[in-house]
Amino acid sequence: MTFTAFQERMFRPVDVASLAVFRVLFGAIMLWEVVRYAAYGWIGNFSARPFQFKYFGFEWIEPWPGDGLYWHFGALGLLAFMIMIGVFYQVAMILFFIAFTYVFLLDQANYLNHLYLVCLVAGLMCVLPAHRAFSVDARLWPQTRSDTVPAWAIWALRVQFEIMLVFAGLVKLNPDWLQLQPLELWLSAKTDLPVLGFLYGQRWVIAVATYGTIAIHIFGAPMLFWRRARIYVFAVYLCFHLANHFTFSIGIFPWFTIAGTLMFFEPDWPRRLIDQYERWRRAGIRPWIERADMLAEGRFHRREREMPASARAVVIGFFGLWFAIQMFLPVRHFLYPGNVNWTEEGYRFAWRMMLRNKPASAIFFVTDPRTGQVWQVNPKAYLYPKQLRKMPMQPDMILQFAHYLAAQWEEKYDVPNAEVRVTVTAALNGRTPAMLVEPTRDLAKELRTLKHVDWIMPFPAPVVQTAARPN
Repeated sequence: MTFTAFQERMFRPVDVASLAVFRVLFGAIMLWEVVRYAAYGWIGNFSARPFQFKYFGFEWIEPWPGDGLYWHFGALGLLAFMIMIGVFYQVAMILFFIAFTYVFLLDQANYLNHLYLVCLVAGLMCVLPAHRAFSVDARLWPQTRSDTVPAWAIWALRVQFEIMLVFAGLVKLNPDWLQLQPLELWLSAKTDLPVLGFLYGQRWVIAVATYGTIAIHIFGAPMLFWRRARIYVFAVYLCFHLANHFTFSIGIFPWFTIAGTLMFFEPDWPRRLIDQYERWRRAGIRPWIERADMLAEGRFHRREREMPASARAVVIGFFGLWFAIQMFLPVRHFLYPGNVNWTEEGYRFAWRMMLRNKPASAIFFVTDPRTGQVWQVNPKAYLYPKQLRKMPMQPDMILQFAHYLAAQWEEKYDVPNAEVRVTVTAALNGRTPAMLVEPTRDLAKELRTLKHVDWIMPFPAPVVQTAARPN
C-alpha cells in the first residue's frame, strides 16, 4: 500500500457508532473505578502514607493536602459521568486525563498495567471526536453532530489495544512461563474456587492455560483484523477475560479490555445490532431504529469535511510518534543486562502481566558514620501493606526507601550522611530465596538513574526449579 493510499484510507469517513459506544463504556467503567476506590477506602491511603514511591522524573508530584484527594476523586467521578453521557465531552476528557494520570503518578507502588492503559486511552480520547453521536453534546449543539468520524479515530484505539495484546503474549515467551511458572503456583492455590477450582488442580489444564494464553495474544490479537475470524476470536477473548475475572482480583481490566476489543468490529456494529434485535422481536420500528436503518445503508446525516494536507500530516505525525514510543517501551529491557523479572529494569510500561511470583522481604540497617551506631529498621513501621509487598522485590523502590531513611535520620536524629544498607531476599517463580541487592552497598550514596545499576545481585538460576505447591 502506498503512503497516499494509506492516507486516504485513514481519513475516509466511517460510522461513528462504535466510537460513541466505546465512549459510553469508558465513562461507565471509569465511574465504577472511582466508586471502587471510595468503597475500599483507597482514597485516604494516598494522603495517609508518610512516604510515596515516585516515578523517575515525577518526584515533584504530591497528594493534595487535607481532604483534597476526596474532592479530586469526586471530580473524577463527575468527569467520568460527563464522558459517559457526552456532555462538554472535550473539556471533560482532557480534565479526566490529567486528573487520572495525576492519581496514577502519585505512588509507584500502585502501578498496574491496566491503570497505565487507562492513561494511554484517555490521552488518545482527548483528540478523538467520540461525542458526535449518542451524546448530550450532539443534541445541544447540532453543529457538533455527525454520523461519521475519520477512520483514524477508530484505528487509533485498535492499534493501542493491539499493541497491548500482542506484547502481553510476546513477553510470555520466557523459560519460566514455558515451564508453567508462575501460573502453576497461582492456579494450584485456587483449587477451592467453585467450578474452576477442580480444573486448576489438573496440571494439563494449567499447561493448556499457559500455552493458550500465548497463542490467544500472539496469534489471536492480529486475527481480530480478519473479518471472518473476528467473532470467534472475540468469543475466546470473552471467555478468557471472564475466567480471569473470577480467578484473579484484577479490577476493571477484563471489562476495559473487552470494551476495547469491540472496537475491532465494523464501525457500524452497534446500529446493525440494534436493527437485528428489532427484527428478531418482529415489533414495530421506532423512529430511532428507522434512523439506524438509514445509517446502515450509508445515508449519513453529515459527512466528514475534507482535512487540509498540513492537518493530515500533523495527525499522522502525532500518531506515528505515539505508537513508536509504545513499540519501544516494551522492548527497552533488552538494553539492560540480566533477567528483567529479577532486576526489574525496564519492567514497567511494557505489558509484562502475570509473569512473576516474587515474594521478598527486606530489613534495612542505618549506620551513623561518626559513631558506628547501627539501627535495624523494619519497613513495616513506615509503609502501607501494598507498599510493603511491592518494595522488597523492586530494586528501584528499595533505593528510594533507603534515601527516605537517610533523610529521616538526618532530620529526626541529627545523623548527617547516614549510611543505609539492606538485606533483601527474593524467590522468583518458585526458586530458592536469594539475595536481590548487594548487602554491603551503602544505598544512601547511590543515585536514581535510568541506567543499569551494579548493586543488584546476579540472577540466582538460569532455569526455574521445581516449585512446591503452596499450602
